[in-house]
Amino acid sequence: MATQPEPEQRFPKITEEGLADLRKRIGVKIENTVEPWNHEATRDGIRHYAHGIGDDNPLWCDPEYAAKTKYGKIVALPSFLFSTDRIVSGYCGGLPGVHAMWAGADWTWHKPVFRNDTITTEAHLKDLIEHQTRFAGRAYQQIYHVDFYNQHGEMVAECDSYVFRTDRDEARERGTKYTDVKGKVEQLTDEQMQEWFDLYRNEEIRGATPRYWEDVSEDDELPRMMKGPMTVTGFIGYAQGWGGLYIRTNKLHFQLLDAHPGLGIPNKFGVRDVPERVHWDDDFAREVGTPGAYDYGPERNSWLTHHVTNWIGDDGFLHKHKCQIRRHNPDGDVIFISGNVIRKFEENGKKYVEIQQRAETHRGELSALGTAVAELPSKG
Repeated sequence: MATQPEPEQRFPKITEEGLADLRKRIGVKIENTVEPWNHEATRDGIRHYAHGIGDDNPLWCDPEYAAKTKYGKIVALPSFLFSTDRIVSGYCGGLPGVHAMWAGADWTWHKPVFRNDTITTEAHLKDLIEHQTRFAGRAYQQIYHVDFYNQHGEMVAECDSYVFRTDRDEARERGTKYTDVKGKVEQLTDEQMQEWFDLYRNEEIRGATPRYWEDVSEDDELPRMMKGPMTVTGFIGYAQGWGGLYIRTNKLHFQLLDAHPGLGIPNKFGVRDVPERVHWDDDFAREVGTPGAYDYGPERNSWLTHHVTNWIGDDGFLHKHKCQIRRHNPDGDVIFISGNVIRKFEENGKKYVEIQQRAETHRGELSALGTAVAELPSKG
């Protein structure tokens, strides 16, 4: 007797009841959420996050170097704040069992975060917007606002970040966005990789040499930055510094799923595991309509801000950054980030440049867009 194939796994869907519950939460301060990965900006916490995105700037990592800068000590890279709040990183409420994809953020930094600063946050659901997407049909953009404070009660940053909630089954069945790459393993040659690795060998960290506002012109190009080739090892390396959303073990894993049953999705052994495993489990990633295990959204946002902080140097300050994620970067992809200055301006006695960024895969596909506003030192 022939063995009957097992039916495809079906996932919870977006419902009007679930949407109505979410809308009631708009504007309401979130009182109870998952503890952040980092409460304090410790030397090790900052270094682990920086190394998780491949950033070896000594301003974040070397106390002796940092002591000679205008700050006098280690400061946290701007994207480190992803590790101090789960909500800004994609932890979202409502619609249990419905897939969430982190898709963008609009950051404003007001003050540096110094070594050993304690960070607290306040968050609320800001908006819920319906979209029609090629990837998954009907989707909802779930936008959160998060404020970040140091131990002195000073607001160091604020951010609007968002996820898209999509029906997993619909995304898998459509799959049009990734038709050309789904299930394929593209071999990269040693010659290709050695050529690309020259970008790592020659990566410039501006560092202690000031980049003066007066020396910058509109249309100046930033050096091209590479990230990848993407590997599951790299995705885990990022999670080590960032903390992930649902990565728990043993009793703590049980407690998480006991409190939030919708998070538990059976794996091939029938064990309920978390949806975050799309970042290391190829089979499960394909069940949600992607080509395979893929990078984290906040990770890619952090790559874009790394591109800017390398260029502005120690005396510059990244004031704003807006990131939009446009596709998944699965295992095997290589990303190239380019950018150019599109505007110079002065505001409240400070001198700024605006930078436009574009990240593309090695196949020329649009991966992410970024816009940054950075304050630069002046000769005047």
